[in-house]
Amino acid sequence: MAYILALAFALISTVKVQGSADEMKAFFDSQIPGITIQVNATTQTQPTKNITVIVSLKTNVTDIGVEHFNLEVSGFLNGTTKLSMLNITDNNFFLNNTSPKEYVNSTYVPSWVWGITYGEITLSYNVSEEGYVLTFPNFVSGFPMTQVENTFLKGLETQNTILQDQIKSLNDSYQQLTNLYQNVSNTLQQLNQTYVQLYQNYTSVKGSLGDLDNTRRVTTVLAVTTICFLVTTIYLVIRRPKESW
Repeated sequence: MAYILALAFALISTVKVQGSADEMKAFFDSQIPGITIQVNATTQTQPTKNITVIVSLKTNVTDIGVEHFNLEVSGFLNGTTKLSMLNITDNNFFLNNTSPKEYVNSTYVPSWVWGITYGEITLSYNVSEEGYVLTFPNFVSGFPMTQVENTFLKGLETQNTILQDQIKSLNDSYQQLTNLYQNVSNTLQQLNQTYVQLYQNYTSVKGSLGDLDNTRRVTTVLAVTTICFLVTTIYLVIRRPKESW
């Protein structure tokens, strides 16, 4: 019967999660029969840093005997595999309206833990009031806690941004080189056309020079032949015997 009552009270307990831009945040603020439990912790952190946890237990009842109290804080390796990081435990103590309990502790966040951390309270206690004793043997309540930044993903996103910028820069350089290649190709084509024209002119001039050389040779032969003819003629005229009268 006591166990059923514990479950019923656990189901109807009110949990308040308050948003804050402060470093610390109330992740659990619950009233169960006879006890008010509040858990404050670091709002956000990163792997390889710490999470500070402050737990307070208060009551307005004359006398509460706590057999067992435990707060377990767990993270998630790679955001998936649960890993226990901290246990705040106390056993066999009394709680009354003049002596609240407070626990302050911190835990290291391993390098591959990220995402939401998870807190789980386990409590066994009894309430004594006006001669009546109510026993709550197994109160359990879980709640999300500190957000651990995924620095690995953030690093990949940063690297991706840098890579995208480098790809854009390479594309721009490639486009510039393509334009330069096109310009050089056009220039080489124009130079090739000029070379062809010059070669054709050279061939034409070479042919003309050949014809001119042949003409010069023919002219020389004719000149020599003419000179020989004139010399022969003059000689014959001079050597011709004179007629006697």
